[in-house]
Amino acid sequence: MSKVSRLEVVQTGARRRWTLAEKQRIVAESAGAPRAVSATARRYGISPSHLFWWRRLAREGRLQADNETTAFARVVVAREASEPDGALGRIEIVLAGGVRVIVDRNVDRDALVRVISAVERR
Repeated sequence: MSKVSRLEVVQTGARRRWTLAEKQRIVAESAGAPRAVSATARRYGISPSHLFWWRRLAREGRLQADNETTAFARVVVAREASEPDGALGRIEIVLAGGVRVIVDRNVDRDALVRVISAVERR
């Protein structure tokens, strides 16, 4: 029989929510030395690819407090004279970069949040 010098228990199924401060601390720690990403990721129980994602966000300035806060955007309510009555209740959201998301009044809020988040990440 061979001896086991190290045994690692990996839990699956539970998602961990990291605070912004934790993410920033882990990213800073991973920048310390060569191969620090793998060791740091292992220490905190995250995949190295996940840590590389956080490092990329930090480099791009997107791992900051204002990314985790909710803010209100300016809204313009307008109806074009040429719009048919079926267009009533339709919402057009113009995101940064000119991306437009058009939904009707019955849109599922959670689905809309997921779509906008995905569009903003690309």
